[in-house]
Amino acid sequence: MNDPSPLAKAELRQLDANFENEIEKDTWTTVQFNPESLKVSFANQVQTPTGGGDQRGTPARQFVGAGTTKLALQLWFDVTHPQDPGGTVDDVRQLTKKIAFFITPKKDGRKFIPPAVRFLWGSFQFDGIMESMEESLELFSAEGKPVRASVSFSLTQQKITEFVFRPTQGAPAGAGAGPSGAPAGTAPMTQAPAGSSLQGLAAHQGLGDNWKDIASANGIENPRLLSPGQLIDMKAGLSITRG
Repeated sequence: MNDPSPLAKAELRQLDANFENEIEKDTWTTVQFNPESLKVSFANQVQTPTGGGDQRGTPARQFVGAGTTKLALQLWFDVTHPQDPGGTVDDVRQLTKKIAFFITPKKDGRKFIPPAVRFLWGSFQFDGIMESMEESLELFSAEGKPVRASVSFSLTQQKITEFVFRPTQGAPAGAGAGPSGAPAGTAPMTQAPAGSSLQGLAAHQGLGDNWKDIASANGIENPRLLSPGQLIDMKAGLSITRG
C-alpha cells in the first residue's frame, strides 16, 4: 500500500484589528479533525424606500449597506484519539478552549472586543469575527471528565469581497478525482448513519478486512467517530491492496 498524501489541517489564526497581519502565533490552533463541510452565506443590506410620492405599484428596493459574509462549520475533538507527543490531555475542554479563545472579548482601550480571526484550510481563507460558538460535550470518562466534544461556530465579516484562493503545497496524487480514482462525483458514496463507525460500515458491505485502506483513501482520521451523514467512498483504496 502506498503512503497516503499528507492531510492538510484547518487552522485558526489571530489577526490584528485591521484584519491584515497574523499576530500572536502562540494563540493559533490547528484542528484535531477537519470539518465535514463549510457553509458560506452572503447578504446585502437592502430596504424599501419610505415617504410620499406615487404609492402605486411595488416600490424598488435599494442597496443601503456594504453587506455581510458568514462562515459556519462544526469541529470534533476526542482525547481518546492518538494525540501529538507531548500534548496528551485527558479532558477535551483543554482542546476546545483554543477555539473558545477567539470568541472571548479582549480589552482594547476602554472597550472589550473579540479578536479578529483567520480560518485557513488549504486554498480556503476566511477572515472575520467569531459571532457565535456552541460546545456539546458528547462523552464522559468514568472519572466524569469530558473526553469527546463537538464545537459549532460562525465567523462574520461586515463586507462582501472577492474569493481568496491561497496557494497550497501542490495537488495530491489523483487530484480531480474521487478517493477511488474515479472522476469526482461519479463514484457511489455511502452515507454514515448517526453513531456508526467505519469498521461497522465496512463489515456490513463485506469489506471488514479493508477498513484501514478505506479510511486512508478517504482521509478519515478517526474511523470510530463518523459524523452523521458523512459521505464515504467504500471502494476507495481497494485497488491499491489488490494491485
